Amino acid sequence: AEAAAAPGSGGCSPASGGSVPVLFCFSVFARPSSVPHGAGYELLIQKFLSLYGDQIDMHRKFVVQLFAEEWSQYIDLPKGFVVSERCKLRLVPLQIQMTTLGNLTPSSTVFFCCDMQERFRPAIKYFGDIISVGQRLLQGARLLGIPVIVTEQYPKGLGSTVQEIDLTGAKLVLPKTKFSMVLPEVEAALAEIPGVRSVVLFGVETHVCIQQTALELIGRGLEVHIVADATSSRSMMDRMFALERLARTGIIVTTSEAILLQLVADKEHPKFKEIQNLIKASAPESGLLSKV
Repeated sequence: AEAAAAPGSGGCSPASGGSVPVLFCFSVFARPSSVPHGAGYELLIQKFLSLYGDQIDMHRKFVVQLFAEEWSQYIDLPKGFVVSERCKLRLVPLQIQMTTLGNLTPSSTVFFCCDMQERFRPAIKYFGDIISVGQRLLQGARLLGIPVIVTEQYPKGLGSTVQEIDLTGAKLVLPKTKFSMVLPEVEAALAEIPGVRSVVLFGVETHVCIQQTALELIGRGLEVHIVADATSSRSMMDRMFALERLARTGIIVTTSEAILLQLVADKEHPKFKEIQNLIKASAPESGLLSKV
């Protein structure tokens, strides 16, 4: 594995204890903070967002750079970098605007279905409705040849995916205990999909597994679309604030109909009629979208 940069490349002596001091630089600002020993790219991105989120234009692409003393200048963050010693990092906006932000095409999209399990049925608000919408999304994925990755949170105790959700043809169905869906097996599956750029994410719970998955994915440079009418929590307040937070980080909060029609893009698409029939099927009037 490609681990931390070589000794001295970060700037100072190795840190002791569970956290490592890091200087986070953006534009003319430099703010000292700390991260857990072994923190990787996604945690560093989250830290930059927590420190400078109100100043970062999420419609831009960025690169994270590390100050290397041997070169006396910043270098692009090495692949697989983890923080093992005190260092100085900066977030650099690229000049190219993200003009394709929000575009979806079947060839560069993967669907993530998160923890739609039987034990959650009595606890999650509007669970029956998000099952119905989730099933419609998976039918659309099969029609359009879009890979589907499914996780189940501790299925031994919480049960398997509900019977109404047809997982036929799913690329991966994986048990987990981590809240985020971004497991080594999921990363390996993504690496097998050429040109993947966008993840359509739905399931439960919005403020826990959905939120943590979305943040990890965007930290890896993927574009994330959360399907609001297929995503819920036990508490509508938790759900609402999670969606608001995620939208502020550049994650796209959208609807199942918008997703399916964006994927076909044209009335002349060979699967348009079948997708149209899915949309015409009885859509639940749950009130979920009034609580986004």
